[in-house]
Amino acid sequence: MSDAHNEHESLIKTPKQLVAAVVAAFVIPIVCIVLLVQYVANEEKSGAGSDSQTPEAVAARLRPVADVGFTFRDANAPKQLQAGDVVYKAVCAACHDSGAAGAPKTGDAGAWSARISQGQATLVEHAIKGIRAMPAKGGNPDLDDVEVERAVVFMANQSGGKLKEPAVKAPATAQGAPAATEAGAQTASASAPVASSPTQQQQAVAAATQPEAKVDGKKVFDASCAACHGTGVAGAPKIGDKANWEPRIKQGNATLYEHAIKGFQGKAGMMPPKGGSAASDEEVKAAVDYMVAGSK
Repeated sequence: MSDAHNEHESLIKTPKQLVAAVVAAFVIPIVCIVLLVQYVANEEKSGAGSDSQTPEAVAARLRPVADVGFTFRDANAPKQLQAGDVVYKAVCAACHDSGAAGAPKTGDAGAWSARISQGQATLVEHAIKGIRAMPAKGGNPDLDDVEVERAVVFMANQSGGKLKEPAVKAPATAQGAPAATEAGAQTASASAPVASSPTQQQQAVAAATQPEAKVDGKKVFDASCAACHGTGVAGAPKIGDKANWEPRIKQGNATLYEHAIKGFQGKAGMMPPKGGSAASDEEVKAAVDYMVAGSK
């Protein structure tokens, strides 16, 4: 009996223990609640009561993603010329990394030795004006001649050459600008045309209303496109290859025109804008029409 009595005996034996148990039963939950409230209150707020609705925070959220990492450039400011390795990676690597279209691979001293022996001036001239399957300026007419030469020097020096970096000409100063302006104004006033006669006006109207001569797509093709599309190098679809042209023709003329005018990077190769030529948009479209007609 004594063992059973001891098993059911309470842990609280004195009034002090009873008071302590009652106080603990109230204090401990209150302390836990206070700690939880402080923990929640210290978290970053994203709604009412936070700084998320301030003009600065709203402007930061609405700022275009494209602005991040870019700085505004004045279109009238002098152009910042790119380094040779940057131009190479952006324009030249498509062919000179793989040797496509007969391009000498960068680092292949054997392929570059004969070219380097021609001299830096010849190499640069070929790169700027184009040669064989090599389009002018690698197909990017926006490159400055100095940028092209820097890329040539980079490739040649990576392939056993010792070419010199091109010197950049200092921009012309603005001295004498007012005098030139005055001289230009005098020339303009002296050469101002007199009122045209009715006959001249009729001739001008007749010339404006005459339909423009149709562009010969074959001539444009022979001059600008045949280097790649005539042989199928660098992944270019060869004219007359119906199987290769069929999926491209299905895209529609608008897409073909856009790729030809603006350039296109595909899985098999790269199409430079306008084939690296200075042809007009209409001439490029005529060349595309000619190739499409010959590949159906």
